[in-house]
Amino acid sequence: MPRPIQATIHTGALRHNLQRLRAAAPGARVWAIVKANAYGHGIERVFEGLRGADGFALLDLAEAERVRALGWRGPILLLEGVFEPRDLELCSRLNLWHTVHREAQIDWLAAHKAQHPQHVFLKLNSGMNRLGFAPGHFRAAYARLQALPQAGDVSLMTHFSDADGAKGIAAQWALFQQATEGLAGERSVCNSAATLRHGQDAEVRGDWVRPGIAAYGSSPDFPAHDAAHWDLRPTMTLAAELIAVNELQAGDCVGYGSIFRADAPMRIGVVACGYADGYPRHAVTGTPVLVDGVRARTLGRVSMDMLVVDLTPVPQARPGSVATLWGVAADGSVLSIDEVAHAAGTVGYELMCALAQRVPVVVVD
Repeated sequence: MPRPIQATIHTGALRHNLQRLRAAAPGARVWAIVKANAYGHGIERVFEGLRGADGFALLDLAEAERVRALGWRGPILLLEGVFEPRDLELCSRLNLWHTVHREAQIDWLAAHKAQHPQHVFLKLNSGMNRLGFAPGHFRAAYARLQALPQAGDVSLMTHFSDADGAKGIAAQWALFQQATEGLAGERSVCNSAATLRHGQDAEVRGDWVRPGIAAYGSSPDFPAHDAAHWDLRPTMTLAAELIAVNELQAGDCVGYGSIFRADAPMRIGVVACGYADGYPRHAVTGTPVLVDGVRARTLGRVSMDMLVVDLTPVPQARPGSVATLWGVAADGSVLSIDEVAHAAGTVGYELMCALAQRVPVVVVD
């Protein structure tokens, strides 16, 4: 039989989360962000759940080709734009929209022999200091694009670095307003946190919102708010069976480095999941897990292929019992990926994207 581990992608949850994000930003169009192979879920696996979006946004041309191959004829946006001049040929052939965040990209577009004008999103660096034109150069870039016959519609965008925290969006939003005042073009500024926190403000939500992690059922501002607070449902479940149950005596240790030592007799279960499957090696003792739907905890270090759980709360557990590492258990109990990630000192994004290729994946509606 195959190794007893499986990831499940929940199409119904994707649809629900998309509807929830639409409600959070009424009147705005919604990009379905499918970069990083749809946050580790698989573009082909999430397509049915997200095809109700107004467009798909991603990073590279190969991902764009995959979305077009699935039959999508609507907008596709390259969030980092093109990386070299010849990429514009595929943009023309696939009718891709693309971000412009540096002068070279305008130069390439000016030299491109386009049959039809291309829709571009001009990006402002409003303080995150990753991509985008500095405020002092933004209007000049806009003027250059407007003068090019190769450029059709020019939309305006930026990215909020602190929408999920106490600092908030105020300073960056003010800078964006100042830099774009009087300029024609659709606006797109809201990521997941900004969509959920500020989407009811018509001016802030603009014409397009770009919620990423929230579409996949993870809270963008955990632990301030969990996914249930935002009415988001987990779209990925990772579960594996117990393949052994051991009895420990006081003083017995667990795992590499013997970092966990039992202070009393206890039962432990060995789960067929480890860091080679995408579970975080740096998850500490006490990281939550559901065993047959009952909340338990991990013990000791995570191994390549196995991890150990405390069966004290689940005395009936045995080999074959199911450990839900994150997501939805068979009885409907939910373990948020955000809670697991937080215990491991990371974020839900990383756990989703780290799901290993060796883990079998099924899609359920």
